[in-house]
Amino acid sequence: MNNTKWMGYTLKIAAFYNILWGAWVVLFPQHFFELTGMEQLNHPMIWQGMGMVIGVYGLGYWWASFAPLVHWPIVAVGLLGKLFGPLGYVLNLTTGVAPPEFGYTLITNDLIWWVPFVLILREVHLKTKWRLS
Repeated sequence: MNNTKWMGYTLKIAAFYNILWGAWVVLFPQHFFELTGMEQLNHPMIWQGMGMVIGVYGLGYWWASFAPLVHWPIVAVGLLGKLFGPLGYVLNLTTGVAPPEFGYTLITNDLIWWVPFVLILREVHLKTKWRLS
């Protein structure tokens, strides 16, 4: 497998996951909270909005999967979201705003993607030195 093929496969898997997760949250906004025993949402449309954003990220990953070294900014934006999301969770957990159960979302939405996304961006840096043209 050539060096960029794994990147395309990884981004396709990320796309599939994000689109499915986004659809699940939009269509069944209370389901995650039921599964974890958390309090039901008073305003599920905010959570559904998050699902829509995650689903749209999935579309970006799908498009980027065909030329990861060209469409690296999509991967970079995705990685930033996958870093800032857990940071926001930790800040809200330490202030008592977020319950510990909410951390389950971080495993598959964020943490498992850190290494492959960093490796893709590292490869971009090594091959292009971040040239935009």
